[in-house]
Amino acid sequence: MPSKKVTIIGAGLAGPLLAIGLVERGFEVEIHERRPDLRRVAQSAGRSINLAVSARGIHALQQAGLWHAVSELTVPMRGRMMHAQSGDLSFQPYGKDETEFISSLSRADLNIALLDAAQARGVRIHFDSRMVGADLPTGRLRFRNERTGEETNLETTVVIGVDGANSALRSEMLRHTRLNFSQAFPDYGYKELTIPAGSGMDRNALHIWPRGSYMLIALPNIDETFACILFLPFEGSVSFQQIGLRDEIKPFFQAQFPDALAMMPHLVENYAASPLGSMVTIKCSPWHAEGRFLLLGDAAHAIVPFFGQGLNCSFEDVTVLLAIVDQYDANWPLVFSTLEQARKPNTDAIADLALENFVEMRDRVADPAFLLRKKVELALEARFPGRFVPKYAMVTFHRVPYSVALSRGIVQDGILTELCGGIGQVEDIDFSKAAKLIEPLTPLEFA
Repeated sequence: MPSKKVTIIGAGLAGPLLAIGLVERGFEVEIHERRPDLRRVAQSAGRSINLAVSARGIHALQQAGLWHAVSELTVPMRGRMMHAQSGDLSFQPYGKDETEFISSLSRADLNIALLDAAQARGVRIHFDSRMVGADLPTGRLRFRNERTGEETNLETTVVIGVDGANSALRSEMLRHTRLNFSQAFPDYGYKELTIPAGSGMDRNALHIWPRGSYMLIALPNIDETFACILFLPFEGSVSFQQIGLRDEIKPFFQAQFPDALAMMPHLVENYAASPLGSMVTIKCSPWHAEGRFLLLGDAAHAIVPFFGQGLNCSFEDVTVLLAIVDQYDANWPLVFSTLEQARKPNTDAIADLALENFVEMRDRVADPAFLLRKKVELALEARFPGRFVPKYAMVTFHRVPYSVALSRGIVQDGILTELCGGIGQVEDIDFSKAAKLIEPLTPLEFA
């Protein structure tokens, strides 16, 4: 008989959300998490980066009946506030009107909400339980208790690894199956910093200090602080290697981010205490093995954070998986293969889009020609609704497949290049020419 018992590895974000959806469908679910229960211990360094929640993540949380509660923990961000070196500010809206925005949310706050909801629905969660081995043909897993060191075996039938970019389950699949795997590390790292409450910065914007080859960003918290992230190359003339000492960070900020420095009284201590983080793009295939093991979320397709889609993409994995379970119930081999067929082209696409958006955020947002293109995009969306939809809107405000957003975005970029050539303001757009260029585009249907 098909198994109705599921073991999930990882209690980060997508793991508990998936567990909730499966329990609601009559499955028995337990989760094993290698970290302690974050509701009972201090948050570990490197896990506090704020998240940007948008249409795909909101849809998944709505399906789980959680969005109303989670929305109370968010701060709307209606656009990017660019900080020039001179201190001048310029605002760039994300969407066509006030209804289109993204929301800043603490990772820890969301994780706690999901853990509470999963346990309230009967999901058993084992913390300090690290998976250290797996027998793929039999489904037997070995766990080590991180507090006591004791190791135990667990007989399983279906295992879903939602255990992040450093997935233990994926490591076992790499050892024992023909798993195609690639990882690419950008030459950039990051440090997490904080702007205390009372800074006076606009709380409904994502703040960016673009400096060409590097940048500082800040996302608002509900307690009126800002979670900041400094992105720099690891090595080079301006890099973490060159700004490695406590007494070097303040002069660097004074030169590059003077207005931010004025709002960061504890910058030196904050910088010294923050570990240097790295980012990675991971692609692999197949995501499943033996008809009983599946990788999901970052375990299958980690991406860099520059499109704000890591959380949203993983939650959309959950949405799609649950819809397939509704269709095929516990026919796990069919469920897993159908999921990968549906999702992999889209997760590959958002990985590429996220890398592309890094260049936009650190460099192009300060370029007048780029800002004009953004204004032209919005004007075309207003004139040709549903037919010309900005790439950012397709990814963030709608649930258009990522692969469609990528391919259609390439075509629309060509249209923008042709229409923006030789004009200096939106009023100069040749809309008759635009109509001829846009008419071949198939109207989009929004979910």
